[in-house]
Amino acid sequence: MKKEIILIMMSSLLLLSACTEKKSETNTLNSGIKKENLDLSVNPAEDFYQFACGGWIKNNPLTGEYARYGSFDQLAEQNREQLKTLIEGIAGQKNSDGTVSQKIGDLYLMGMDSNAIEKQGAAPIQPMLQNIQSIKSKNELTNCLVDLHLHNITPFFAVFGEGNPENSEMTIAWVWQSGLGIGDRDYYLEEKSEPIRKEYINLISGLLTLSGYSKMAGFENKEKNMAEKILKLETEMAKLFMNKNDLRDPYKTFNLKKVEELQNMLSVLNINQYLSGLGLSTDDALNISQPEYIKGLNKILKTNDLEVIKAYLSWNIIQNAAPYLSKDFVNADFNFYGKVLSGKEDNKPRWKRVIETVENALGEAVGQEYVKKYFPAEAKQRMLHLVENLQWALSERIKQNTWMADSTKAKAIDKLSSFIVKIGYPDKWRDYSALTISRDSYFANIMRAAEFESKYQLAKIGKPVDRSTWYMTPQTVNAYYNPSTNEICFPAGILQPPFFDMNADDAFNYGAIGVVIGHEMTHGFDDQGRNYNKAGNLENWWSEEDAKNFTERAQGLIEYFNRIEVFPGLFANGQFTLGENIADNGGLNVSFTAFQKAKKEGTIQDVMDGYTAEQRFFIAYAGVWANNIRDEEIQRRTKEDSHSLGKWRVNGTLPHITPFIEAFNVKEGNGMWLNPEARVQIW
Repeated sequence: MKKEIILIMMSSLLLLSACTEKKSETNTLNSGIKKENLDLSVNPAEDFYQFACGGWIKNNPLTGEYARYGSFDQLAEQNREQLKTLIEGIAGQKNSDGTVSQKIGDLYLMGMDSNAIEKQGAAPIQPMLQNIQSIKSKNELTNCLVDLHLHNITPFFAVFGEGNPENSEMTIAWVWQSGLGIGDRDYYLEEKSEPIRKEYINLISGLLTLSGYSKMAGFENKEKNMAEKILKLETEMAKLFMNKNDLRDPYKTFNLKKVEELQNMLSVLNINQYLSGLGLSTDDALNISQPEYIKGLNKILKTNDLEVIKAYLSWNIIQNAAPYLSKDFVNADFNFYGKVLSGKEDNKPRWKRVIETVENALGEAVGQEYVKKYFPAEAKQRMLHLVENLQWALSERIKQNTWMADSTKAKAIDKLSSFIVKIGYPDKWRDYSALTISRDSYFANIMRAAEFESKYQLAKIGKPVDRSTWYMTPQTVNAYYNPSTNEICFPAGILQPPFFDMNADDAFNYGAIGVVIGHEMTHGFDDQGRNYNKAGNLENWWSEEDAKNFTERAQGLIEYFNRIEVFPGLFANGQFTLGENIADNGGLNVSFTAFQKAKKEGTIQDVMDGYTAEQRFFIAYAGVWANNIRDEEIQRRTKEDSHSLGKWRVNGTLPHITPFIEAFNVKEGNGMWLNPEARVQIW
């Protein structure tokens, strides 16, 4: 279970960076519009996504390794090539033992040594599997879970450090539901997912054999039967899991309990022993995010046969290890998680997978080298200036809001002005001296890196929150807002073309990068973010009437997106995607306000390449979401992703934006038309 799942409140998008200074020679700039990316055969008033992105879609067909490939994936590929050059350069030089360069270089070389990995086969994981098999009673499960959780293998539940929602200055332990091998709980509960469950049984059965665990545990030639029992166990868990809509409610996932209360809920384990094993105090309260699940888990652990539980724990080890072992493991893992769930045809080449592993283990160390080579210092100042412009625009829109009382507006503006802004890279780099990378086995290094990361995160519990911490590495092509720290972050990796064009007129840059900045700011006031005050504490700072007005407007977006058929017989989930849809809606409105101000100041040329400034703004926005996507990935993302699909972030969002309707002369009866009274505007 990854922390990104836990921090559902930490909402991300992708893009950024722009310059809004007055330009003395606007006629030297280009429009930013690439006509080859357009489909001029389509009327923009009928299908704006196809009009703005149809050429890009035609010119960028899916390759086998992608389930979805979009404009931001292009930038990620560019970054990956840069990282490859960096890391191979480090690996090819002589590095002193214990240095960051030695760790980066050796981990990469170990991952690229396919011959050694093939020779080792299942050997790297067999000591861990033998430890599981040696368990004689359920009394030994506590220490087993300590060991697995310290290696970031999280069957049944996970524990991590996060700010106290009542006191965001302090880090407390959170307990979170975890351990479903397919992923989303609906895969276990929906009748239509039966074919996926059958493939999952085949995956478990095959890898239990390949790993040697079935022979070790004495059920050789009966692997399918055990796989069915593991699926049954996970299905029992899935029935108790909090659903994804409730997971987005910060009040429902905040349940502060004493250690003895957790012990009563989960009596089959020794909680004091477990916490001590993780290096945590047994005196401090914990946040039990899904208490009903934890209570139900206790019954599951009591009633299920020990041999099934052991097989499930072993499966968790095998599943986590499979991408890093011999090709038989890798292929089996990819066939299910890549082909079955997402429709991919080919796995990524080894070098890309190993680069990702190095980034996961030594992300900030790699980022420090990346920034030195690829991120110009002046970009940070440009971003700060642009963020200030967007903050002004959102502040103005809050002031002009007709559905909020002045007292609530004042608190909203106070929160906005308190945003922590992180751009490019951290001011303080992380220390990796305690991480050992050796030449024993690739998987052994991955386990050491996982333990290093787990202990680093757990050590934060019981201490003040470090607000200088970054939740993304500098080379990441993305951005985020975190309500518990009230911060917006734009890593260096995304502050470059194709999302910001230094040579383009600012109508384009406001439509692309500006909207994304506005998007992240709006997350501070979406259905989740609005529950936090400027300090990052859960607090209802809204009047009853204002909260009612917000909810009514948000309900309009929920119902609108619920009516969108994204695939035959499959509709968007307006509740699950609400936060991102609010942020898209707000980001467009906020950035358009800033754009209008810049246009009045003379920094934007009116007509370029046959398109008005307003039209270029919206074409640039749509271009951000250009992508090709497989049918399987449409279905998977609709189930698992809190973001709407790219097409509907354009065709589902723009009909609500009146300046768009006016810019392209959309009329009643056109595909992009929405009656004025049905258009949702919150921010």
